[in-house]
Order: sequence, then structure tokens, then C-alpha cells
Amino acid sequence: MSRLLVLLLLCLTALSARAEVRVLTSIKPLQLIAAAVQQGAGSPDVLLPPGASPHHFALRPSDVRRVADVDLLYWVGPDLEGFLPRVLAGRDKPSVAVQELPGMTLRHFGQAAHGEDEHHDEHDDHDHDHRPGSLDAHLWLLPANARVIAAKMAADLAAADPAHAALYQANLQAFEQRLDALDGRLKTRLAPLAGKPFFVFHQAFDYFESAYGLQHVGVFTAASEVQPGARHVAAMRERLKATGPACVFSEPPLRPRLAETLSAGLPVRLAELDALGVEAGSYEQLLEALAGQLAGCLEGL
Repeated sequence: MSRLLVLLLLCLTALSARAEVRVLTSIKPLQLIAAAVQQGAGSPDVLLPPGASPHHFALRPSDVRRVADVDLLYWVGPDLEGFLPRVLAGRDKPSVAVQELPGMTLRHFGQAAHGEDEHHDEHDDHDHDHRPGSLDAHLWLLPANARVIAAKMAADLAAADPAHAALYQANLQAFEQRLDALDGRLKTRLAPLAGKPFFVFHQAFDYFESAYGLQHVGVFTAASEVQPGARHVAAMRERLKATGPACVFSEPPLRPRLAETLSAGLPVRLAELDALGVEAGSYEQLLEALAGQLAGCLEGL
């Protein structure tokens, strides 16, 4: 009888100590948000390796298996990860496109003052040409959106793992408090930079700019392998020359060769902005680093 009781207790213990919920996110910023919510009960995984672009990523067979097997999967949506919808069609577990969540603040290219002041290179070979009116999918760079995403993750995790529901809720509240403090710090740091001129090679930062009173004055979109024609380069250089001292931001890991050509002999600073948080250990660090990268270049203008 005692042996049966021990066996029963072991079974009950095994059931209560349920294996952690396996969470997979498409990109690192979503993984960082998930990690904040799941802390103490598991560690979310990420699909894209560091430095990979979600705009044109090719899944390996092992990636397809990971997508099929995990308990919960989070991605931005078809406007960012165009490689995922076909694979997700065969998945029978929850998949969440965060761009579709109620309460998200969404922007569209050409919105507000950006639309008339963008200069794109006709040699652009990206498969996402950021057409005016199309969704700007870089939505994780707005702290308010991170709150919405984290709340959804906490609810999903609690439903999948009720034993840790209180932990997920506590983690969510702590994350929201950290975001409040971070938002205040960033507003204080970035407010003096309003009106400072800068150009970007990838229009990925509008959410962050709108939250903190910044605005790029132009976009130089160019394929790294193809140099634009001499007339086009001359026109872009004239634009930089007319602007005066300015910053030109590319994204790691590669700086377009065009950056050096455009800036030679001009009072232009070259720097990087990392929208995906390659080096970040938390979502807050991603935004702090972005603010630091902007301030590091713009404060001296």
C-alpha cells in the first residue's frame, strides 16, 4: 500500500512540475520580451540567428521542425517575416502575429511628415520596398507595443502553465514598471536632440523616433552589392551638403559602401543603429542602446 502511495505521489509531483512551456519567437526583440515574462519558469528560443534580416530569411529543414514543435510561437506578421506564413499553415499549436493584437499602435510608411521627404535609391533590391501606405512592421521599437505583446504572452503562458500563472503576472508587472522608468530616462536623454539632422539607410526607426521627438530627414536605401549611378550619388551628396553637419546611420553588421562614398569630404558622421538588439541582453537594453547610439552621434552636431 505504501509503495502505491509513493508511486501516486511521484506521479502527482511529475504532473505539477510540468515541463516548461516551449516558446519560440521569430526575432530577438520578441524573444527579449518573452524572456522578461517567462523568467523563472523557462527560457524562450529565437528562430533567426544574430545579424540575420527578417525581411529575407530562408528557413532550413531544422527551422521548419522547430516551428512545428514548439508550444507557443510569436512573430510580427506577414509584413515582416514573409517566409513564415507558408510554414505556419501546417502548424496545429498557437501562433501569434503580434501586429494583429488589439491595442497595438501601428504606423504606415509615408505617415506624418516622413512621406514627402524620403530619398530612395532606384537600385534597391530589397523585397520590402516600404511603399507609402504599407505597414511599418518595426513595431517592437515602441515601448507601448512591448507592453501589449508582453501582456498577451503572460496570458498565453498562464493558460498553458497554470501552476506558474502568478509568476507570469508578477513578471509582467515588473516589466511594465521597468518600461515606465526607461521611458522617463529616454525622454530626458533624447529631448535635447529634437531637430538634429540625420539620415538612415533603412527606414526602421519611425516608432522610436515618434515616441521620443526625433525625425530622420532622409533615407538612403541602397543594395550593398550594387553601387548607384554617378548622377544619383551626386544628387545624394548634394542633399547631404545642403543639410550641413549630420549623422548617417546604417545597421550592423554591414555598413553600405555607399556610406563612405556619400560622406567623403563632408561634415558627416557615420554611425550605426541596431533595431534588432544583436548585443542586447534585455528589451530595455535594446532601447537604451538605440538611444545611446543616436545620442553618441547627434549630441556633437
